Amino acid sequence: MKDDNLHKRIEAAANTNSSRILEVNISSQRMTLTDGKRVLAVYPVSTSRYGIGNAEGSNQTPLGLHRLVEKYGADAPTGRIFESRKDTGKIWKPGMSRENMILTRILRLEGLEAGVNKGKGIDSYARYIYIHGTNNEEMIGTPISHGCICMRNDDIIGLFDSVTEGDLVIIHQ
Repeated sequence: MKDDNLHKRIEAAANTNSSRILEVNISSQRMTLTDGKRVLAVYPVSTSRYGIGNAEGSNQTPLGLHRLVEKYGADAPTGRIFESRKDTGKIWKPGMSRENMILTRILRLEGLEAGVNKGKGIDSYARYIYIHGTNNEEMIGTPISHGCICMRNDDIIGLFDSVTEGDLVIIHQ
């Protein structure tokens, strides 16, 4: 983590008992799961194809400190299609839509920094910023989303089982 003030920001915003942190590096399109100083996993991800930003309607990936607040899809099969966080009962298959879809699991994020990712017009929770599986797994590592952090479906299953509501998520360049 490159931000010198990051630890101060974490301490100021964090009201959690968890020592796990997810760090999303937009430049490298990688996400690292740590517990204290120990790296538990590193995943390739895809952030927004529209770049970095926090404005509602921008379809950009927001920066800053977030908290994982909701988990959806426990026990859903790989490739399950979600719409508005609801399990549709359908499984994505090749030949269906090529548009980036929300599959398998959802980890919903809440911004913790007022004026950065929390508040009117910039709120990550209100913007429905998630970490989720995708039907475009071959594109992981390339920005493809509409603001969310996309993962391979097997990876989101493993991550989902490794994190809890309250864990911190840091998104940076």
